[in-house]
Amino acid sequence: MAAPGENLRINSDRLWDSLMEMAKIGPGIAGGNNRQTLTDADGEGRRLFKRWCDEAGLEMGVDQMGTMFARREGTDPDALPVYVGSHLDTQPTGGKFDGVLGVLGGLEVMRTLNDLGIKTKHPIVVTNWTNEEGTRFAPAMIASGVFAGMHEQDWAYDRTDRDGKRFGDELERIGWKGDEKVGARKMKAFFELHIEQGPILEDEGIDIGVVTHGQGLWWLQVTLIGREAHTGSTPMPKRRNAGLGLARVTELVHEVAMDYQPDAVGAIGHVEVYPNSRNVIPGKVVFTIDIRTPHANVLAEMRTRIEAGIATIAEALDISAEVEAVGHFEPVAFDEGCVKAVREAAERLGYSHRDIVSGAGHDACWINRVAPTAMVFCPCVDGLSHNEAEEIFPEWAAAGCDVLFHAVVDTAEIVE
Repeated sequence: MAAPGENLRINSDRLWDSLMEMAKIGPGIAGGNNRQTLTDADGEGRRLFKRWCDEAGLEMGVDQMGTMFARREGTDPDALPVYVGSHLDTQPTGGKFDGVLGVLGGLEVMRTLNDLGIKTKHPIVVTNWTNEEGTRFAPAMIASGVFAGMHEQDWAYDRTDRDGKRFGDELERIGWKGDEKVGARKMKAFFELHIEQGPILEDEGIDIGVVTHGQGLWWLQVTLIGREAHTGSTPMPKRRNAGLGLARVTELVHEVAMDYQPDAVGAIGHVEVYPNSRNVIPGKVVFTIDIRTPHANVLAEMRTRIEAGIATIAEALDISAEVEAVGHFEPVAFDEGCVKAVREAAERLGYSHRDIVSGAGHDACWINRVAPTAMVFCPCVDGLSHNEAEEIFPEWAAAGCDVLFHAVVDTAEIVE
């Protein structure tokens, strides 16, 4: 029986063909994808993934959050499975690779094991986590969060989208609400392959990012209330301009993040302005602040400074301010043993590599709380993600999946 040495690689053409086939489902308007969670497109993507899993001889399970688990048996029925995967849902203007590479890369690991006739002691399970993106139903990583005990399932079911549709209702509507209790599965380890979503690997010409940590974050939803008034006839000193408050808070967030360089970031993303009329001073603004750092003490300091600054800004402008935390997770240190497996796989295969911190949240960040976990990064062009122009090269996908294959199979233990 073959051993996982330098001569073993995944089928890179098959992996790429699968990525391109999945990209046909939920196409965007500019070359990417709009396959938001629990939409009809998401349901269609899930059906294609299940068909591929069935063809590979995998046993499919679905839990009550709609997360899909496709299992390849091991030789020891009592051995804890090794899990691998990511997510198939996308941003409204998302790319073809964010999340999808990790799911279909996991499937390619199974297919390659079948091709090579390799048996492992531990079962291997490829996973598609529901609603990683958190765009339609906030927060992000909601299903893996329930799995890890960070959210209550009923609370998750009650999340609503912009049209008032409930997560639980939409999960049933598309036919992917399973019977399996969420979080009942036990794992030996979990590995997630993902595009970097940043420019470091490409800028440095590095093949593989060995992810050692994940940044912690706060999402703070801010509501500023002023008074709507005519833009032409209201004297400047009389204005209670919520839009001006937004501008000043934007600058505040930037200044705070810059004070903690190089390991902190912050920005305002989602913004709603009311009444959003060209000749009316905004009377209400609702927006979300996103701050991140791998250091827990810095994350706490940033939040404290921003909330204090918002109060000062609101008082100066004679407007009211409300801040609500709508998303949070603490910084993550991934399992040293799993990280070592990724690093050694890259070395064995001759790929250049470096340790890296994940700037984005991933399902692995929650699963790390209940099982040993690590991530593999491959570069993406210009570091661009959450954009329809998101792009990688086939050789980058292949290198990442090769490393994933070896890390997973080493952990699952080949049976001679």
